Amino acid sequence: MTIRLAVNEKIWMDHVQSVARSMPNLVPVVKGNGYGFRRWNLMPLAGQLAKEVAVGTIFEARDIPSGITPIVLTPTLTAPPKNMPLNTVLTIGAPHHVVALSTAGWSGNVIVKLQSSAMRYGIQPTDLQPLLADIANARMTVVGYSIHPPIEGDMALHMRDITDWLDFLDPTLPLYVSHLDASTYEKLRKDHPSRSFRIRMGTSLWHGDKSMMKLSADILDHHPVEPGTRAGYTQTLINGPGEIVLVGCGTAHGVGLLPDGRSPFHFQRQRLNVLEPPHMHTSMLLIARGRPIPSVGEWIDVQQPLTRVQVDLLQWVK
Repeated sequence: MTIRLAVNEKIWMDHVQSVARSMPNLVPVVKGNGYGFRRWNLMPLAGQLAKEVAVGTIFEARDIPSGITPIVLTPTLTAPPKNMPLNTVLTIGAPHHVVALSTAGWSGNVIVKLQSSAMRYGIQPTDLQPLLADIANARMTVVGYSIHPPIEGDMALHMRDITDWLDFLDPTLPLYVSHLDASTYEKLRKDHPSRSFRIRMGTSLWHGDKSMMKLSADILDHHPVEPGTRAGYTQTLINGPGEIVLVGCGTAHGVGLLPDGRSPFHFQRQRLNVLEPPHMHTSMLLIARGRPIPSVGEWIDVQQPLTRVQVDLLQWVK
């Protein structure tokens, strides 16, 4: 069983380099499943693009190449692991984050998370100075601020999320931003030339329009079924003649039904019906008799967000 991500290497690399050139002070984000590429495949390239690389959690910081500064995006209430690089920069967005790290005996460099309209982690303007005092008392050093606007909404709103904060911040420290396109980021820098901005990028850096990528899984087996038969873990009743087709991927790979309940599998530009929701390493399809059926060993398309999928094979297509 295998789920495979095939990527046109040249087109993808040209895209990554083009985005990096258009975004001064880029901080690549390599977190979670590595946007479908797996973190360890992206890390060497991220280290070539910048001297700072952002990861999702304290446990992902150990993947950072030597000589690169890891920036952990998500605050933690858990003590950092002993193998976390000493130069790791952690994120603090509330007083209890300071308490947790101080209790764990950790002191080091931190970035202060600022509240945005996304209403995720982050301190409010009125609480910023008390938080900075708590950080200083805990012998931690603030090396910057960060703000994370939402994905949805126009760029003017994202810009306002950022600029509304500027009067509250130490102008000598960098402000890490995200979810800005190249023109908006350029305007932000031009409008505030005395400020240092750094832009964190993940999805738009590693994916682009995804036209250069193809996610697929192999067919492991199939066999005919007749009406009245029951099959699958849930013993689904089969109402018409057809073929059960077994696909080599499932929930262990992050593959599930689409949000509207439809099947994520396609063959010859037709959606294939599932017998039941995917399970662990195998998905069961039910194809009506007379419809095209993929052969054993053939690959079919899988429609899933790459930020969720754990692929078995990453194939670079020349």
